[in-house]
Amino acid sequence: MTAIALEGVGKDFAPPARGPAAPALADVTLRIPAGAVTGLVGPNGSGKSTLLKILVGLGAPTRGACRIFGLPAGSVEARRAVGYLPEAPEFCPQLTGFEVVWYHARLGGVPAAAARDAAQAALARVGLAGAMHRRAGTYSLGMRQRLGLAQALAPEPRLLVLDEPVSGVDPVGAEQFRRLVLGFKAEGRTVVFSSHHLRQVEQVCDRVVMLDRGRVILQGRVGELAGRAHGVTLRVEALPAALLAELREWLRARGAAGCETEPAGGELERVFLRTLAGTTAGGP
Repeated sequence: MTAIALEGVGKDFAPPARGPAAPALADVTLRIPAGAVTGLVGPNGSGKSTLLKILVGLGAPTRGACRIFGLPAGSVEARRAVGYLPEAPEFCPQLTGFEVVWYHARLGGVPAAAARDAAQAALARVGLAGAMHRRAGTYSLGMRQRLGLAQALAPEPRLLVLDEPVSGVDPVGAEQFRRLVLGFKAEGRTVVFSSHHLRQVEQVCDRVVMLDRGRVILQGRVGELAGRAHGVTLRVEALPAALLAELREWLRARGAAGCETEPAGGELERVFLRTLAGTTAGGP
C-alpha cells in the first residue's frame, strides 16, 4: 500500500518585492510505501520543510497533487492519519507537559475518556513520564523536542511526519530517537523525517529522498544508494593502531591510492556530497 503519493508537486512563494514567484518545490513526484521509514535530506533551503508541510496539510501545492493513504492531503480524513512534529516546536509555557499532550490528543480525535491514558503513554514512551507535570516553559531544548514527539504520537497516527526531530538533541536523545523510530516501524507505522544527520538516516531509514533547490535529485533504498560510494570499504573491529598503520603502508606499497580510515558507516554522506557537488556544477 502507498502511504504518500506526490505527482508533479510544485510550490511557489511570492517574492518580497516585485518579480517572478520564487519556487520552493518543482515537479516533485514520489511514492512512499506504507510501513517504511524515509529520510528527507538536503541542504538548507532545499524545500524539505515546505514538502513536509504539504504532507500534513499546512500548505497547499501551487500545482500537482498530494495524497495520504489515498486521501487528499489537508483533508480532515488525511489529517487524522498524521502526527506532525514541526521544526523547533513551541508550546504554551504555562501548560504542563501532560496538558500539552492531552490537548493535542483531543485535537487528534482521541475521545475524552481515552485522552488521559493516551497522553500518559506517549509521554512515557519518549522518556518524559517524570516531568509530565512540570510546566513546558521549564523544559530544556531536548525536552521540548521530546514533548513535540509525544504530542505527535498521542493520537496513534498511521503516519508520523517529523521535521528535524533531533535538532538540538544530545547523543543520548539521538539514540533514544533511533530506538523509537525502529519501534514505530515494528508497529507498522510510516515515518518520514528530515535530517542533516546522514549517518542516523543511514542507520534507521529504509528509503532516502535527496532534495536540492526544490527538486528531487536522488531517491531510493538506503542500501542501494549507499552502495554507490566508490572504492572498497573494509570494516575491522578493535584493530590496534600499530597494525592499522602497517596495513595502510602495505596497501600504499601496492599502489592503493587514497587510503583513509574512519568509523564504520558514512557511505550515504559520501553519496550525498558527491551528488550535490554534481548538481551544483551542472547548474539548476
